[in-house]
Amino acid sequence: MFKRSTPVLASFNEGETISFYTDKLGFNFTANNNGYLIFERDGIHVHLFHCPNPDEGRNMGCYIYVTDIEKLYAEYQQAGIIHPNGPLKMMPWGLRQFAVVDNNGNIFYFADSEPMI
Repeated sequence: MFKRSTPVLASFNEGETISFYTDKLGFNFTANNNGYLIFERDGIHVHLFHCPNPDEGRNMGCYIYVTDIEKLYAEYQQAGIIHPNGPLKMMPWGLRQFAVVDNNGNIFYFADSEPMI
């Protein structure tokens, strides 16, 4: 039944968000609908809504399952965006993953397989 999921996360600064997602994360900027930003990379879409109050947009994030996690990890290491507490490692719940936090405080976990739960 379910086919796909698209995270909808907070954006506090339109210009900085567009720059971060295109320059650092390597996403393509596809649309801006009155501050509602849409990005795409390899068929994965991320949407961000304008959030004027940073307190209301905290603690948001998502998992993105990828192939060739080592290559993506090296790309994001080069960009300097790996979270200090999120290096690539095997997690107790069966995912090999790493973490990145965007310019808005949204956390992305990139994992190379589905959880073994």
